Amino acid sequence: MSPDQELPPLQVAESLLDLVGDTPLVRLRRVGAGLTCDLVAKLEMLNPGGSVKDRPAVAMVDAAERSGLLKPGGTIVEPTSGNTGVGLAIVAAQRGYRCIFVMSDKMSAEKVALLEAYGAEVVVCPTAVPPEHPDSYYSTAERLVRETPAAFRPDQYSNPENPRSHELTTGPEIWRQTGGRVTHFVAGIGTGGTITGAARYLKQQNPDVQIIGADPSGSVYSGGTGRPYLVEGVGEDFWPTTFDPSLVDRVVEVTDADSFLTARRVTREEGLLIGGSGGTAVHAALEVGRELGPDSLVVVLLPDSGRGYLSKIFNDQWMADFGFLIGPSPTAGDVLHSKDASIPDLVLVTPGEPARRAIALMRDLGVSQVVVSVTKDLPLAAKEVSGAVNELQLMDQAFHDPSVLDKPIGDVMGPAMPMVGIGEPVSRVVKCLDTANAVLVLEGGHPIGVLTRADVLSFLASRSPG
Repeated sequence: MSPDQELPPLQVAESLLDLVGDTPLVRLRRVGAGLTCDLVAKLEMLNPGGSVKDRPAVAMVDAAERSGLLKPGGTIVEPTSGNTGVGLAIVAAQRGYRCIFVMSDKMSAEKVALLEAYGAEVVVCPTAVPPEHPDSYYSTAERLVRETPAAFRPDQYSNPENPRSHELTTGPEIWRQTGGRVTHFVAGIGTGGTITGAARYLKQQNPDVQIIGADPSGSVYSGGTGRPYLVEGVGEDFWPTTFDPSLVDRVVEVTDADSFLTARRVTREEGLLIGGSGGTAVHAALEVGRELGPDSLVVVLLPDSGRGYLSKIFNDQWMADFGFLIGPSPTAGDVLHSKDASIPDLVLVTPGEPARRAIALMRDLGVSQVVVSVTKDLPLAAKEVSGAVNELQLMDQAFHDPSVLDKPIGDVMGPAMPMVGIGEPVSRVVKCLDTANAVLVLEGGHPIGVLTRADVLSFLASRSPG
């Protein structure tokens, strides 16, 4: 190059935060092969922090700095499923803030480790408590804000910058990338920020664009009560103000099983490593897409990568333990289905009931074990199981102290039974029964029955010749 020629400009971002957004679309050719419509995915895992939450994280901090709510040396405190925390942690690392994040105990260990890698402090709280409980992750976050000097809580559930960030970026990107031909937009509903903000922009451009919310079974958006479910980062147990339901044309309820199995399918068929909430969204998109013709273009938003779920939904043993995978016979499910139909598979009591109630149930129903759970409403979640009562244990306690019979079950119960998946081999059940009186069988993450040594022996005897 001669001295008088100009050098080409450097193609270098000034900050990692400048790389947030403008994520690409890709056609889901294999997963959507059976559809007449066009199915494309917006790859939000390609944001610097690996998720769609980078967008509101930057926007919320920018707004807090402008308003003076967050000052140099301050601390960001936020309850998060992990992804918003990563986005906030990246902003904090760039700008010199301290971070404290509150997470529920259903989140993967990888997510906790990731936040700590950015220098954040992580406080883990129980899932199976209501939002108003002092140990809930909402209440814990509020306490930490009060106790921490110069603390700022972005509060993604009520911060208008959350949906606004998607109205200003995600929606316009989808419209531009599809040339205005998008007819359906599908996204999971968590805080509601993504779907609300993108919907505002898309419906301003074309009111006929259909907005589809994907929601885990048990979440309030699809009619649940917010009871525990296993998929992370989507669904809620309350209605955030960042969600505008008037913009959503339809909500598709998706089970944990469909979410996880769809995520695994997308990963193996498309080479896209996505998380469980991405599986939720794709399952909903496929359900909607089956009803559409060739003139329809469905855009499904994939919120994050599956890298944070390698120990869970991409771990065959974890999937089998929770009853999402079925192995070769004979299985725990085979034993359960062979039991006497006159005896209930699952008998539930709550911690507040008197011990006498457990005894009466065991006597009347002909069972030797009852499960203690925070609710009797079915389907029960594994996280809602708090313990167990068996007749031998209770008889021994009552023999030494008759007043035990009038105590709450929560005071006299033993630990929860070992849990096995419905598709796991009988050998796994036998191994668990070496050290326990009974095992709890899970299907799709939900307890569905109890197996004892007598049940296994009866099953094996029925299979032996003669």
